[in-house]
Amino acid sequence: MKLERFIRAALAALLCTTACTKEKGESPLPPAPVITLDSPTSIYTAKTGRPIEIRPTVEHADGATFAWSLDGELLGDGPTLRFVSDRTGRYYITLTVANAGGEASAELRIDVVELAPPRLTLPGADEGFTLLCGSELVLEPTVSTPLETLWSWRVDGTEVSTGPTYTFVGERPGDYLVEVTARNEDGEGRLACTVAVRDASEVDFAWHFAQDTCRVALGRTVLLRPLDIENAFDAEYVWRVDGTEVQRGERPEYHFAATEEGFRSLRIEMHNSYLVASRELTVHVCPPEGSYYRAGSPASRAECNRVYEYLPAPGQFINEEGEVTTPAGACILAGERLASGRGISLGGFGGYVVVGFDHSVDNSGGYDLLIEGNAFEGSSEPGVVWVMQDENGDGLPNDTWYELRGSEYGKPETDPDYAVTYIRPDTPGSPVPWYDNRGGSGTIDHLGAFHPQDYYYPAWVETDRYTLRGTRLHSRSYDQSGDGTYWVNPAFDWGYADNFSTIDRPADGGAAGGSANCFRIADAVAFDGSDAKLRYVDFVKVQTALNQQCGWIGEVSTELFGIRDHNIGGER
Repeated sequence: MKLERFIRAALAALLCTTACTKEKGESPLPPAPVITLDSPTSIYTAKTGRPIEIRPTVEHADGATFAWSLDGELLGDGPTLRFVSDRTGRYYITLTVANAGGEASAELRIDVVELAPPRLTLPGADEGFTLLCGSELVLEPTVSTPLETLWSWRVDGTEVSTGPTYTFVGERPGDYLVEVTARNEDGEGRLACTVAVRDASEVDFAWHFAQDTCRVALGRTVLLRPLDIENAFDAEYVWRVDGTEVQRGERPEYHFAATEEGFRSLRIEMHNSYLVASRELTVHVCPPEGSYYRAGSPASRAECNRVYEYLPAPGQFINEEGEVTTPAGACILAGERLASGRGISLGGFGGYVVVGFDHSVDNSGGYDLLIEGNAFEGSSEPGVVWVMQDENGDGLPNDTWYELRGSEYGKPETDPDYAVTYIRPDTPGSPVPWYDNRGGSGTIDHLGAFHPQDYYYPAWVETDRYTLRGTRLHSRSYDQSGDGTYWVNPAFDWGYADNFSTIDRPADGGAAGGSANCFRIADAVAFDGSDAKLRYVDFVKVQTALNQQCGWIGEVSTELFGIRDHNIGGER
């Protein structure tokens, strides 16, 4: 029945009742109805396909008529409304209650949202796990929903745990199927992985190298080493240069001294009780420092003039501006944003940008570089700064990086070789899972209320996972409010970008209005902590230095608004 017809009929019946009452000389008219909804906000939430009942309190309801309406259509005529919809959206419903003394109405809103069954993520599950016999493997999946969840873990079909994590103990060699099911009121999610338990003689050995060819200027020493070594056990490493053995022992890294120009062939072999592995490397010993120096001129620009690499970690500001799908496009976008003062975000830990100049930046002994961020007191998101000379003269940043020493350099809590691997989410609006080389894992949370783009994983990264490595500072962030509403990110003493330092800010505050930091090329250090003694640099890299999530604020991410040669127009 149309709402208008229903109300008309109800009012007619009430008028008739009133007239009869007056003719008989009975009691006066009752007070008009008063409606109190059972939600203080008048807003209700329901799930698609799930009914919800609205039970208001109505004073003076004796003999009253009820009408629940949606867009002019009558939904019900009783004191309680049972509402269900298979479509998401906002539904505005009006309740009208009338008696002989008058009528009252109240408007309410029902938000119908999608069901939220658990979605499970477990880094490494796709490839499966290999476990040394006698060891333990802690399996702790990330669940996508905060709803109360029931868990069930099975190993080869037998339930072994009902907790959110499960520790698999490799008691006997073999291949095992581990399955986990998570259930909540909206449905269930499943995840399965294999665990291969092996004796030491069966475990696969793994390592990798940052590059097959490295470049170093004549007279310098470069560090060569395998990264993320797995299952080496009682390994012995042998290094050979041009076929001649130069080092043997438990130490996997080798310090190559560049004493002669040209290309040198190196070989590293790993021997343990069950495996021999080898890798061929090349070192290009370039001409001595200064061979490719580019002197400045009156026409030289202080600002960096090119972005060579822009590879942020996932973060809330990534993919916000258009759909950049190639590394070259990302560099163009980053360059345009820096040039216009709009700035770029480096995302979570390890995200970085590499820039160059139209000249070599001299080591003046004082402050030589100025990097603009958006830090303020209580909000520092520090980035480590690296510098490079164009040692091989090809105009590209493919030579040796040197870290600029900051106040935290060399401290026990600073990790100089920290790596995080990020995993592409399967569905829009999902957090980005990560795991590190220290056994930790977590997520870059999706903050849809503030940054609603579907994915925070850089769209121009083709692979479904990528690893970022660098120096990690020990986080000082804390929740000052105690309830997650006010996070503080304190500054570090000096030596980091986007850091509200009282030591290395320029006197004039810089173009960012007090959010700039100055840096000395003289603070560049070699891999062993010794002074690099660089006379100049050609490239600068800035990299997010914290792996920290701050509740509703999101990940700590270094932001940059400009990188300048401070020797041009800057105070020393």
